[in-house]
Amino acid sequence: MAEAAPRMALFERYLTVWVLLCIVAGTLLGHLFPTAFSRLGAMEVAKVNLPVAVLIWLMIIPMLLKVDFGAMRQVGQHWRGIGVTLFINWAVKPFSMALLGWFFLRHVFADWLPADQIDSYMAGLILLAAAPCTAMVFVWSNLCRGDANFTLSQVALNNAIMIFAFAPIVALLLGLSSISVPWATLALSVALYILVPVAIAVMARHRLLSRGGSERLQSTLDRLGPISLTALLATLVLLFGFQGRQIIEQPLIIAILAVPILIQVYFNSGLAYLLNRRLGVAHSVAGPSALIGASNFFELAVATAVSLFGLHSGAALATVVGVLIEVPVMLSVVHIVNRTRTWYELNRPGFSGGSNL
Repeated sequence: MAEAAPRMALFERYLTVWVLLCIVAGTLLGHLFPTAFSRLGAMEVAKVNLPVAVLIWLMIIPMLLKVDFGAMRQVGQHWRGIGVTLFINWAVKPFSMALLGWFFLRHVFADWLPADQIDSYMAGLILLAAAPCTAMVFVWSNLCRGDANFTLSQVALNNAIMIFAFAPIVALLLGLSSISVPWATLALSVALYILVPVAIAVMARHRLLSRGGSERLQSTLDRLGPISLTALLATLVLLFGFQGRQIIEQPLIIAILAVPILIQVYFNSGLAYLLNRRLGVAHSVAGPSALIGASNFFELAVATAVSLFGLHSGAALATVVGVLIEVPVMLSVVHIVNRTRTWYELNRPGFSGGSNL
């Protein structure tokens, strides 16, 4: 029996509300004050937007401090769930998104999209799907009473894989889509938004534990929590401010870009959930497995899209659409997972009432 989920913090309970308010505020501010946001957008070094980079670091590093990479030693305890999630994250999700993007953007909706932006939209969708979420999945897992050890070990393993796999997968799919791959900028994005934050978090975590143990680490996480939250909300305002004019003036394009994103989230989460059930995996593992398999590391996607293609590119807009629907869609997946718990456990293959590790 899974333990009851602890009481949600205020932010987590009203997550959709906060995100919606930031989206509305950013969109309106971007529409009303385009010059101010243009100046912020011009603050870049080596194609890296400095305000976005700083906010993403402030958001990601405190969240990565929670990740114990030593938890990868526990992988063997949940090998079925781990295997399913890895299969979905790295062998299905990026490729299914590329296929869905090709089908909808280049064929079904091609006549409604600006022809010179279709490649850029495709690139944004690929970037969005090429890396699994590393931060918000702790919230999703908590909401579906997921096994905390599984979630921790899965996130640690995904972070380690992402350091080496993100750039090659993106380059492969961009190449298949006939989009030029700016390798230098892609490598810089991987270093800035994956490698460096992970290294800083690992060193800081080790230092905190060596000096004060888990209590020192937890107190630091408690102090950094508001900083990470503020950075998340500020990032949303900034990103939607950059795209505010396009969002208001091009609602049809936003709706079109949302179609493949919605389909891939429900397809990948459903596939992971059913595969786990077929393999006899406990619901407390199958839930977070489905959620990790479907969610996207939108912070990395947005930052990389901005670095590769620019703030006002179709790629940046596509990744921002991913942010727009990520929270409400993932909350709907959480709801489905929770509502189907009884069905999942009923006559589950391999279930004998005991452990399914």
